[in-house]
Amino acid sequence: MFISWNSFKRRYDVCVVLGIVLFLAAFVATSFALAEPGNTPRPEAVIVRALGACAIAMLHAVLWIGPLARLNSRFLAALYNRRHLGVLTFLVGLAHAVASLGYYHGFGIVNPFVSLARFSPGVVPFEWLGVAALVILFSLAATSHDFWNRTLGPVGWKALHISIYFAYALLVGHVLLGSATEQPLLRITILIAAAITCTLHLVAGVREVYRARPAHERPEPGWIDAGTTSAIAEGTARNVNLKGGHAVAVCKHKGEVYAIGGRCVHQGGPLAEGRIIDGCLTCPWHGWQYVPATGASPPPFQEQLPVYQVRIVGDRIHLREQAGTAP
Repeated sequence: MFISWNSFKRRYDVCVVLGIVLFLAAFVATSFALAEPGNTPRPEAVIVRALGACAIAMLHAVLWIGPLARLNSRFLAALYNRRHLGVLTFLVGLAHAVASLGYYHGFGIVNPFVSLARFSPGVVPFEWLGVAALVILFSLAATSHDFWNRTLGPVGWKALHISIYFAYALLVGHVLLGSATEQPLLRITILIAAAITCTLHLVAGVREVYRARPAHERPEPGWIDAGTTSAIAEGTARNVNLKGGHAVAVCKHKGEVYAIGGRCVHQGGPLAEGRIIDGCLTCPWHGWQYVPATGASPPPFQEQLPVYQVRIVGDRIHLREQAGTAP
């Protein structure tokens, strides 16, 4: 399914770019304002540090959006275009790398890349940690388009993009073994940020495991009790997990209850966290849509999710454990 460019995406990108400009301006202004008399920093060095600080701050935002969106739906708007933020993070990181290469290795008689290759201020050359992280971020930015999602498949694409956590670990090492060795406040800041990152993912993961516990109540063989109809608000959905970890999105539309596969075919987004828009259950991640009664994407798209039979007994929702054929 093609995700069209819309006004929200444009506003999102404008806000991110404006945020980058404001961050860089504030960093540069603060660096000169807090400089000790007679020890004014070189503008080139300040720009290098500003770009580096901006890049790693943006990477933290990229990593925090996911778990925050799982914990609070208010963050779903930021998640919707997280790939845009990821690409911009790479570009800012690339600008930092180019500026660093030019400033620290570009004024000698040796080629800057050769100088970088020879440079090893400690047991672990922190600059090469940054280079390795930048290569990973480039691979993620280059494969962010849906063409690669279709080519690699949702599972393959997701497996590739999980490497962002390896890039993050490399960048934390890059900062701790580099600039932070001479700046205790920076060292404390990056450690606190890393602790917040780990905590957010841990809390979101525990919550997801709790949600993934399968329902056990069976009114009769082949059926499970999926809760009450009153527990699902009109136009929303709830998640029910079957044996084997299969997620089902049970939704209510125009007073009727429907059940379809709970994972979006695009990138495995949790459909139960979406809502009904224009008569379709809409994935909260990137807006892919499915008709509740059939599990099919609206024409001309051809994606299809499994459909589960539902029956209402009193106020209870009974769900067939095996997927059936769309009506």
